[in-house]
Amino acid sequence: MDTTDIFLYTGYLLIIIGAVLALLMPLIKSIGNPKSLLKTVVGVIAIGALFFIAYSIADSEVAAKYAADPFNITPAGAKMVGGVLITVYCLFILAIVGIVFTELNKLIK
Repeated sequence: MDTTDIFLYTGYLLIIIGAVLALLMPLIKSIGNPKSLLKTVVGVIAIGALFFIAYSIADSEVAAKYAADPFNITPAGAKMVGGVLITVYCLFILAIVGIVFTELNKLIK
């Protein structure tokens, strides 16, 4: 095992620790104020609904080149990736619209 492997495993461990803490710390903090969880739940449900809509309209067609070795992409996998991409595109556009709206709102005030 050389240093590259050690750094990769250390990076994986830090990512896992960060993900766990990112999920647990807001829950621990919101124990004192349970109403703050409502906004989080609404946000998760909204993103889930957006993903469901994006997954529903995603195409499951796979080119023959990617269906064979070494990729072995299945129609279900292609539909999942398409749904995730459409969700990311929608969230990106929503973020840009929010930034523009905020800046215009500050300009008017």
